Amino acid sequence: MRAAGVAEFGPADRLRIMEVPRPEPGPGELLVRVRAAGVQPVDLAVRSGRMPAGAPPVEFPVVPGNEFAGVVEETGEEVVGFRMMRCHAEYVVVPETQVVPKPEGVDWAAAGALSASGQTAHTALEHLGVRKGETLLVHGAAGGVGTMITQLAVLRGVRVVGTASAENQDHLRSLGAVPVVYGDGELDRLREAGPFDAALDAAGHGNLHTTVQLVGDRSRIGSIADWGLVRELGCRWIGSDRNRARLAELLDLVAAGDLRVTVRAAYPLEEAAKAHADVESGHGRGKVVLIVG
Repeated sequence: MRAAGVAEFGPADRLRIMEVPRPEPGPGELLVRVRAAGVQPVDLAVRSGRMPAGAPPVEFPVVPGNEFAGVVEETGEEVVGFRMMRCHAEYVVVPETQVVPKPEGVDWAAAGALSASGQTAHTALEHLGVRKGETLLVHGAAGGVGTMITQLAVLRGVRVVGTASAENQDHLRSLGAVPVVYGDGELDRLREAGPFDAALDAAGHGNLHTTVQLVGDRSRIGSIADWGLVRELGCRWIGSDRNRARLAELLDLVAAGDLRVTVRAAYPLEEAAKAHADVESGHGRGKVVLIVG
């Protein structure tokens, strides 16, 4: 089968389309023909050699990708799922417990780009204890996780203030957030938009230095982007507690029209290097997805 992988760690242009053995499912596993697969920051880390905690030992070629939507080869069922790596390929093997049926009204690109960002955002709301009537600050609110947590929080009756570039202010309004332009003077603008009960840093770039001046309880300040400052400032690192029930809940919201997956760009598998470079640029809104089949 074809896969987008690297024979050695490095920048995006090291990604190549290569022929690798098609995986074979074992007991309790499914072989899925991939239709779409999201591109996440963790995929860039894997490609460059910065392997996430819990990743299996590296064997080249390394094939990134940790979310997908596709068709179960044996039954023809359309599914959405997740696994650690190897999703940027024509086929992926996954435990049955890590897939859920794809609702008919959800398109392939949105389905393939939902799992990672959606489940991370959903997990963050739980870990930060965000409740109805509170105000949540989201740094990087126009990005993949940012767009998800903004919408999920608004659905729960939470007031969301989100930072983004000037070009993305209207986009944040469309998600239900109060937008604030990041950059010079940001702290003063955020003080005017507050006060805040909790915060998620989905962007990095030293945002936690600003956030600790705005949220008193550091156990309610989380980050998915700056492990060093999390440790230094005593905030919370937010991982992704992925499970079948969480993904099914998110898909139901998408199918009902209550949650929007913003796909800013879709690339064919052959242009995986361009997709990685797009995500690595740090610009744009929402998700980048590979269209495989």
